Amino acid sequence: MTAKQWREKNPDKKGNMRDYANINELICLSNMENINAVLIEDGLPQSERLLKLNNIAIHQMLILENQKESLYLK
Repeated sequence: MTAKQWREKNPDKKGNMRDYANINELICLSNMENINAVLIEDGLPQSERLLKLNNIAIHQMLILENQKESLYLK
């Protein structure tokens, strides 16, 4: 979700979404920022970057959440 969408969904919360993100979300967000910079450098249009970043973010969050669950099972 975009920062604007987050603010609209959470009008009672101060600051920004990073202030309320868990560690996995922060890791994913940092990765997305870095990947976005590479895609910009490669000349990909915004619409293509958005699709790629969304797919990568979903994949990364699934991996991060599965790792967390497997730690609890041990």
